[in-house]
Amino acid sequence: MAYQHWSYETLKALCMEVYQKFGFSTRDSEVITDVLLSSDLYGIESHGMQRMQLYNKGIRAGKIKVDAKPEVVFETPVSAVIDGHDAMGQLVGHRAMELAIEKAKTSGIGIVSARNSNHYGIAGYYAKMASSQGLIGLSCTNSTAIMVPTYGRRAMLGSNPIAMAVPAEPCDFFFDASTTVVTLGKLEVYNKQSKPLPLGWALDQEGIPSDNAGDVIHNITTGNGGGIVPLGGDTEQFGSHKGYGYGMIVEILSAILSLGATSNLCNIGGKGLVCHGFIAIDPAIFGDPAAIKEHLSNYLRQLRESPRAEGADRIYTHGEKEQEAVAVRMKEGIPVLDNTMVELLGICKYLDIDFSKYFGDYLPPDTGFKGNEFS
Repeated sequence: MAYQHWSYETLKALCMEVYQKFGFSTRDSEVITDVLLSSDLYGIESHGMQRMQLYNKGIRAGKIKVDAKPEVVFETPVSAVIDGHDAMGQLVGHRAMELAIEKAKTSGIGIVSARNSNHYGIAGYYAKMASSQGLIGLSCTNSTAIMVPTYGRRAMLGSNPIAMAVPAEPCDFFFDASTTVVTLGKLEVYNKQSKPLPLGWALDQEGIPSDNAGDVIHNITTGNGGGIVPLGGDTEQFGSHKGYGYGMIVEILSAILSLGATSNLCNIGGKGLVCHGFIAIDPAIFGDPAAIKEHLSNYLRQLRESPRAEGADRIYTHGEKEQEAVAVRMKEGIPVLDNTMVELLGICKYLDIDFSKYFGDYLPPDTGFKGNEFS
């Protein structure tokens, strides 16, 4: 299965037309588009253009409400709870982190928990919102239950990613990772590519390791059992309980504090009910922000310059790969899988958008792929 490379400007223009055709304002379409394409620019294919089918289906089914307005339902000088009222997750997330940043600039710290939302894209986007303004940013979200708890055989927690971004030179410290071995989006990419999963990623409905992406996704979405294992695998020997515990931290910061739905209740019965957590911290509450930034930058440099393992060319610090990926993709284009292009063609047909206006004579090959039925 081949990839096509498209310019950032082409994909941005398509996304803007898609979301405005769905009924979002220009400003809201810009936010949604920016979150999507930031993921692809960072090299996180699972949450970029290939996620448009998920939103397409959610909007058409009424799970994502185009005209919903996120509402602050509880607030203190340093905290808040937002009810998303089934809005697009990116819009709930953007508003929540904006509020956390406002509180951090006024009170030194802002903590916001959100409920009744939908899939919000990459957690790191919201953490970077804070670090780009000189603050420390953290973001996390629960999701459809895909994580099988240690020694379990039914998914009960989401991929539950945690992201953190902190100002540094030459690039911010930027960490964004699920608390499962991989995300559901990664399984969807493997399914599109008709590739077997590496053993150790997922379990079937009996709790036995499986390499069948389509089967695992089907079992997750129908509640048949099985799912993706926590970071560390399916036993405590290599730390399964750690990934499971990190996933629970996310549930507490997102669903529990907001009195929202835990992952095992998300995306059931036509409702998203996804919950998010956001923290912004002004480093000035610890001293001189410039000195703190320099201290972190020096340590990151020491990590990069530390002795390398035999055969290794380089030690990365978190954020370097994403920064370099952005430079490459802005120059060479963003790779999009042919089967994702099948989905984009279907979205364009539904919204009466001229596909050729963006992609010229290109048409996705007839591979038999009809769009990701599991999203």
